[in-house]
Amino acid sequence: MGKVLAICRSEAKGTQKENIGTGTFKINHGLVGDAHAGNWHRQVSLLSFERVEDFRKKGAEVGHGAFGENLVVTGIDFKTLPVGTKLQCNDVILEMTQIGKECHSHCAIYAVMGDCIMPREGVFAKVLQEGDITVGDDLHIVEA
Repeated sequence: MGKVLAICRSEAKGTQKENIGTGTFKINHGLVGDAHAGNWHRQVSLLSFERVEDFRKKGAEVGHGAFGENLVVTGIDFKTLPVGTKLQCNDVILEMTQIGKECHSHCAIYAVMGDCIMPREGVFAKVLQEGDITVGDDLHIVEA
């Protein structure tokens, strides 16, 4: 089981996401109000808090949402789970669709650090059942 530490969104692509505390997740869309939401396989992005902390120990000054992630969760190492894993938080059910991503143009974090964890640590999911998620809620693996 994991615990949600941040729900982040940005209104425009290419900008850092900000923690909004509570988010509404819609089927075939993702996080309401997020620029990356839409009817595709990467509706929601997730990142493990522990991987962010490891990166911070290397000197990176990054906050929640800096990597473009929608959900920051402690207690689950997402990249170790297979594509197709289902996760549940309250009424929201997510299905992992992709692990990592190709980074075509390096982000500001890469420019400073020479590295970015999202391409190898971040995972993506689609929304199977909608609802709200709030910081502090529990996230469970329901099927791997």
